[in-house]
Parts: sequence; C-alpha cells; structure tokens
Amino acid sequence: MSEVKQVEEGGDQAQEDLAQERRRSKTMSRKEMARDLRRRRLTGQVDPEEADLLKQMDDTRPRTRADCVNGPRPCQFVSCKHNLYLDVNPETGSIKLNFPDKEIWELEHTCALDVAEKGGITLEEVGEIMNLTRERIRQVETRGLMKLREATEAEPPVSARKP
Repeated sequence: MSEVKQVEEGGDQAQEDLAQERRRSKTMSRKEMARDLRRRRLTGQVDPEEADLLKQMDDTRPRTRADCVNGPRPCQFVSCKHNLYLDVNPETGSIKLNFPDKEIWELEHTCALDVAEKGGITLEEVGEIMNLTRERIRQVETRGLMKLREATEAEPPVSARKP
C-alpha cells in the first residue's frame, strides 16, 4: 500500500473519529452534560462564550424568595434547591432527575415554595407534584418531623437561654 493511501486512510480515520465524537455529543444525557460542565469549570476549560452565558445566568439568578416570587414559571433555574425538576446532592454533586420523561416546560409546578404557599394539599397531591408515591411522601414527612423534634429537644427552651 502506498504512503499516500495510508495517509488518506489515517485522515479518514480522524474524520470518522470526529464524526463519532459528534454523534456521541448529540446523544450525551443531561447528567453527562452537567458532569462535563462541572469538570470543565473545575479545570478552568470553559469556553469564553459559555463563560459569558454562565455569568449572565448567574447575574439574573434570584437571590431571595422575593426576587423570584413573581418570576416566570416554569422556573428556569433548575439548580435552585427549591426547584422540583431535579435534585443536586450538595456533597457529591450528583444529579437526580425527578421527571426523567418530561421537560421542565411540561411541568405544572416547578417550585417547592410555590406549592408550600398553596398550603392544605393532601399527601397524594404532593406525591403527584413530586413524582413520588403517597407512601413515600408520608415517609419523608415523618422523617422531617422527627428531625424537627430532635432539633427542638436538643435546643434549650427560650426561657432558659441567657439574654
């Protein structure tokens, strides 16, 4: 085989690798994209255009409930800890999609604080909003109440505190 033919084949191989990489990037899941972005941010490899976009998003991000209470719904800030679309583990950075079969604009409720302000809804309604069963909501409620009870029992009563 001639050298020219080998170089052409090497070029074909590079083009094929590039095409495969493009196909792979198109099929990258949201979790993989978030993981890739986090890795690039940590290593300082963020594209300048992407860095500008991230800065714009960070500048427009609401800082308090008052900033977002009248904001557009569905809420676009999925990394907010009150957003129902996904959960981010603060310790590991892992992401759990609560509605893997839906996009954020398909959700009726995206903010847990909006749901809490409605008040007076049943466990089944909460389960439907959070894509969990009624039983799981009951378990979460029980666990939360136990944590509150432990916290209040460990804390001395207001009358026993020093002024």
